[in-house]
Amino acid sequence: MSSHAFSVSELIEIEDLRDLADLFAVVWGRPDEPPLSSDILKALAHSGNYVSGGLIDGRLVGGLVGWFGGIPPRELHLHSHILGVVAGSDAHGLGFELKQHQRRWCLERGVKVIEWTTDPLVRRNAYFNLTKLGARASNYLVNVYGAMTDGINSGEESDRLLITWHLDSSPGQEPDLDGLRRDGAAAVLSVGDAGEPVATPSPSRVLLCQVPDDIVSLRRSDPPLARKWRLALRRAFTDAMAAGYEVGGATRSGWYVLQTGR
Repeated sequence: MSSHAFSVSELIEIEDLRDLADLFAVVWGRPDEPPLSSDILKALAHSGNYVSGGLIDGRLVGGLVGWFGGIPPRELHLHSHILGVVAGSDAHGLGFELKQHQRRWCLERGVKVIEWTTDPLVRRNAYFNLTKLGARASNYLVNVYGAMTDGINSGEESDRLLITWHLDSSPGQEPDLDGLRRDGAAAVLSVGDAGEPVATPSPSRVLLCQVPDDIVSLRRSDPPLARKWRLALRRAFTDAMAAGYEVGGATRSGWYVLQTGR
């Protein structure tokens, strides 16, 4: 854990928003086309939405942006669109601090739900969202943004889990895989000896789905294998959810737990 002190605050001034746009461009490998431009960030901040920056020793190293959503009959919520932290051990833990700041900001305004999307193949995000924060995966969205062009996801289809965070919930507990297996949980997707996805359908009440250690590196080193993983996880999740399973949690080691009440 870093010994540096984090500070998180809303960003409003255009100079700060330009710095944030530049930071997002670096994080997403899009130096000439930031995911959000400074003028869009200014419009969001000016109209009362959430734009924040995380600093270490006065240096901007992360940011988080969201805006209000919820057309009736849906509940008013904050759609959290983008969270980025520059690479480096000194920024470790800043993502959590940014989400906690966003949570407090919402509760002060009577907003009790935050939603966002995440790539289900990125295991660290699964653990962060479902276990550390205690949010829930409420839907699987197939290629929701179309083909990606940024430096992290270039060439990939954009399957995403829709994450719903009820702000009165408690942090999750990491699933006990050994205990679940003793009780009959079955691995319907796992990493094979050559790193390939191995699908094994099962009618068990609890299903386990494993994802690779580092899908971002795999996209660079072996794009066809990364593509196999995308399709295999898509099939596993959509089949399970169509059969009534829900995502019950995720482990730090890359296993999702899906459960059904039947």
